[in-house]
Amino acid sequence: MKRVYLDNAATTPLDAEVIAEMTNVMQNFYGNPSAIHALGREVRTLVEKARKTVSGLLNASPSEIFFTSGGTEADNTAIRCGIAAYGIKHAITSKIEHHAVEHTLAMLLKDGVINKLSFVNIDEKGNIDYNHLEELLQNNERSFVSLMHANNELGTLTDMEKVGDICEKYDAIYHADTVQTMGHYRHDVRKLKAHFIVCAAHKLHGPKGVGFLYVNSNIKIPPMIYGGAQERNMRGGTENVYGIVGLAKALEVAYGEMEQHQTYIQGLKDYLKAQLIAEIPGIAFNGETETDKSLYTVLNVSFPEMDMADMLLFNLDINGICASGGSACSSGSNIGSHVLNAIKADPNRPSVRFSFSKYTTKEDLDYVLEKVKMVVKQNALA
Repeated sequence: MKRVYLDNAATTPLDAEVIAEMTNVMQNFYGNPSAIHALGREVRTLVEKARKTVSGLLNASPSEIFFTSGGTEADNTAIRCGIAAYGIKHAITSKIEHHAVEHTLAMLLKDGVINKLSFVNIDEKGNIDYNHLEELLQNNERSFVSLMHANNELGTLTDMEKVGDICEKYDAIYHADTVQTMGHYRHDVRKLKAHFIVCAAHKLHGPKGVGFLYVNSNIKIPPMIYGGAQERNMRGGTENVYGIVGLAKALEVAYGEMEQHQTYIQGLKDYLKAQLIAEIPGIAFNGETETDKSLYTVLNVSFPEMDMADMLLFNLDINGICASGGSACSSGSNIGSHVLNAIKADPNRPSVRFSFSKYTTKEDLDYVLEKVKMVVKQNALA
């Protein structure tokens, strides 16, 4: 049976160049990077070379890049340590953020670290209300703002530069969750005015279990993990050397191929969208889908009401199609997607997120279309 992988927003396959780079390090470099002997110094050089590669691609200083176990740790560090460092009591976010942000801020509120958590208004496509963001900043004490660059379920993009300008006007600390867009768009930290941005390597054909946090040099935060002097006393624990090397190579490859991959993947997304509209009556889409407003790797499809809607993903899976999805909450026992709930998506329409990569082909999409049409027809309401 043919298998088609369209869940790249969840994780991506490793790039061959990344595998080769990591394999070389695994086979030939095993010293502890904190050791002072020659073998340790060799490995320390690899870590610092990777840091320099990452910082160069972001137009940052190497001292502003801290390697982590992934995006969740990076988000937690930015939020917890950023708020602690400046004694901030008011935070602003949205109701469609990743749980790494939403749950962290909710816990800080519950624990009394912050005393107020505000949610900026969003529209039915997940767009941020920038005027409301400014109102919240204007009417509260100094704030911590956490808003993602691209929503992981919808693909809707937020204007990071605009948010940065607004935050700068009110002296707010700005954290942007860039997990879904790192390696897919160019991030110049000297233009963004963000104090924190983050990365998870496995979202851009790198290894799982490694990421980084960019911390603007104008602010200082305490460590989140204690126990060693690694990462310039900011993150205790022996570095994931193989992962760090793989991350840097993955980001380097992504930047080198970015424009051609943007064009190629956007073409695939547009093709699937057009074919779904043509072939399935009543099809719709969650979030923005226009090129300049939407992450080109994600298409969230809202299917017509059908029998056994909760089995849609299962039916795709047994046909060899890997995707993800969900629904808005339709009952107290069905938690559903917090993102789809927040944009007030129709709870009776099942949704599937198809997400693409440079390895996706048009033939893959033709197979998906064939199977989707079959499943929809089989489960159509009488």
